[in-house]
Amino acid sequence: MPESPTLFGRPGETLRVVVERAIAEFRAGRPVLLQDGENLALALSAELADSELVRRLDTLAAGNGHLVLTPARLRRLGARERVEPGIFALPAIDLDRIAYLAFRLDSRMDAPVAPASALDGAALELARLSLVLPAVLVVPVGAAAVAGESLVAADIAAVNAYRAVQAASLRIVGRAPVPLEGAPDTEFVVFRGGEGLRDQVAIIVGKPDFSAAVPVRLHSACLTGDLFGSLKCDCGDQLRETVQWMAAHEGGVLLYLDQEGRGNGISNKMRAYKLQSQGWDTYDADEVLGFDLDQRHFDFAATMLKQLGVSRVVALTNNPQKIGAIEAAGLEVAASQRVLGRPNAHNVRYLASKRDRAGHLIDMDALMARAAPKD
Repeated sequence: MPESPTLFGRPGETLRVVVERAIAEFRAGRPVLLQDGENLALALSAELADSELVRRLDTLAAGNGHLVLTPARLRRLGARERVEPGIFALPAIDLDRIAYLAFRLDSRMDAPVAPASALDGAALELARLSLVLPAVLVVPVGAAAVAGESLVAADIAAVNAYRAVQAASLRIVGRAPVPLEGAPDTEFVVFRGGEGLRDQVAIIVGKPDFSAAVPVRLHSACLTGDLFGSLKCDCGDQLRETVQWMAAHEGGVLLYLDQEGRGNGISNKMRAYKLQSQGWDTYDADEVLGFDLDQRHFDFAATMLKQLGVSRVVALTNNPQKIGAIEAAGLEVAASQRVLGRPNAHNVRYLASKRDRAGHLIDMDALMARAAPKD
């Protein structure tokens, strides 16, 4: 039987709106009421918790509050084989205790870790969608305890399904020719959706033959490298050289995806950069913050390509994960091609880490030879 539309859309659309409101509340540092059947709990970003709100939540929790942490953060605390999130009981909700477990560099496991529930997992997903640090204060409650409160309530199934819903609802909202230096025949196509409440851009360079294998690069936004020419990464080089290569080789499609900092967001990227300046490896820095090797999703990128009429691609990437994501989404990868940046004293360790720890197909000898002064 078809769904009955409501004043604000069909039920599935309404659930998406609820999650978007929950994301806004969570990012603002206000608790969100999560529902799993009859089970209810308030979820609050540990990063954004303030003393007055914690005091009120402690009263409401009656000793039953807990802190949810990712497996990456738990590994940093000492649970080296951890692959699932876990929780620490908080008989008294204390900001210092939360900070020690969730954020401190010198912290170590000092209490038992209990398994996370489905509700706890959804709380972490809400934190990821909100681009805050992935540590969540959770307080189980009864319906009577929060009756009359102005809380946004979201079902955990809707939270967990949100990314897939966003990918399926991608649509083109604008397109126009934008001549670029070295690539004057270029069109920008803007899509609404994909990740959170953000827009994504497809840059069509030249006149690619969409009936053949189209050169494609999935490029995650990098404010520091793409715009400011940061020496800490090779992103800006890869972006500009890809566009120039496409312009010289009958065209292609570059997807500019709003997934800053491997999907962690610009604020968390800067936190990781701070740790890197103190000597941490790029992936170790992310683990300290609670993030795994890569938080990005590429299913929506494949949806963008399909809407443009692309079915076969030549993947311009060093990252096997991107190739696998394109194939998993039903597109054929006819071939792949490496995209080289320029190594320097500031990024050579970063490039080696991507090769050694994340499996990127980077030939460091070729990179160093490229950087060597020419006679």
